[in-house]
Amino acid sequence: MAEEKGTILTESGLKKLEEQLDYLISVRRNEISEQIAVARGFGDLSENAEYDEAKKEQAKVEEEITRLQATIRTATVVADDEITTERVSIGTIVKVKDLEDGETYEYAIVGANEADPMEDRISNESPVGAGLLGAKRNQTVTIQIPAGQIQYKVMSIKKMN
Repeated sequence: MAEEKGTILTESGLKKLEEQLDYLISVRRNEISEQIAVARGFGDLSENAEYDEAKKEQAKVEEEITRLQATIRTATVVADDEITTERVSIGTIVKVKDLEDGETYEYAIVGANEADPMEDRISNESPVGAGLLGAKRNQTVTIQIPAGQIQYKVMSIKKMN
């Protein structure tokens, strides 16, 4: 078996994954079982598109359940009381000023599973997230990104809610 890479999660991220897993196990599995039972009623399974689709969906759901269980089992959870505002870390929201254009940005630093760039939730493994990790308030950091380099000044650090 391949070695499972541990995932870093905040407590809220772990709770979200556990809720997703619970939904797949307690709701989706039953819905798909019903779809398969209904499709069986349509007769010849060798030419039954509804049955084939339901079985494919069942396989996808079971794969997702297995993936979530492995992620939860191997996760390292950053407890809320372990998060400080001394340095940028997973579970903090950092406000930075781009020293080139003067714009300010606010990013929540989260584990890769929780990242959502559209919501300004960036992974600790992304270039910007990794570049900000460990920085202190008023520190200037230079971060290598695919488009070149950016320089941010850390304006503030606070805990995520």
